[in-house]
Amino acid sequence: MSKQRKKLRGTVEKVIKPVVAGQAEKAQIDVHEADPLYKEIRIENAVTDENGKKAHLRQGAEVDVIVEADSNATTKADDL
Repeated sequence: MSKQRKKLRGTVEKVIKPVVAGQAEKAQIDVHEADPLYKEIRIENAVTDENGKKAHLRQGAEVDVIVEADSNATTKADDL
């Protein structure tokens, strides 16, 4: 099954340390093309490189945010 995707640019605004021991560190990302009310997302601050090595995002880092869906979960642009 094919995938439909959209790539958005973003910037890591801040890295949030866990409040409770054992919880994951978070990265707050400002998604440049999003509506003002929905620009910020928070994700676990854990990424992997092409070799599977783990890393963390730094504040100020430019990132890509990819939205991906199976083709059966989308409609053609003509149908809208």
